[in-house]
Amino acid sequence: MSMEMPIGQKDTKGFMTGYLEALALVERLHRLLLDVIKDEFERVGVLEINAVQALLLFNIGDNEVTAGELKTRGYYQGSNVSYNLKKLVEMGYMHHQRCEIDRRSVRVRLTAKGREIRDVVNELFLRHAEGLEARDVIGSEGIADITASLKRVERYWTDQIRYIY
Repeated sequence: MSMEMPIGQKDTKGFMTGYLEALALVERLHRLLLDVIKDEFERVGVLEINAVQALLLFNIGDNEVTAGELKTRGYYQGSNVSYNLKKLVEMGYMHHQRCEIDRRSVRVRLTAKGREIRDVVNELFLRHAEGLEARDVIGSEGIADITASLKRVERYWTDQIRYIY
């Protein structure tokens, strides 16, 4: 007996299986990225900040931003941002200053110490990019395909949040 799908009918169960596998992979990759960053900081002897904080410093880069802007850009959620920003200011990795227009809002930027951490993460990512390409794990075209696909999923999820509720 043939198990072939009738022409024009979609394999919803197969797609769902692939979708769930992709979701699990994205989640695992994020946790693995944090572990990779943590290991790099242990290797170079920086133990006072965690991987999430290091990634936050990397993502801020040379910009001056508010916690709200970091959330809007999609880097971080809720109180996690405020807590980590406060800790990074206390440890001297960031400067903070109240906004002149909206006194409730605080703008942050990296100190020299914060830029050093950003540079460590940047060097780590540069080594990874070079290694992935040199070992033929993935090339420019593959990265472009993955990025385009993930952006489409991001757009779909964002639309779900905006228009469903």
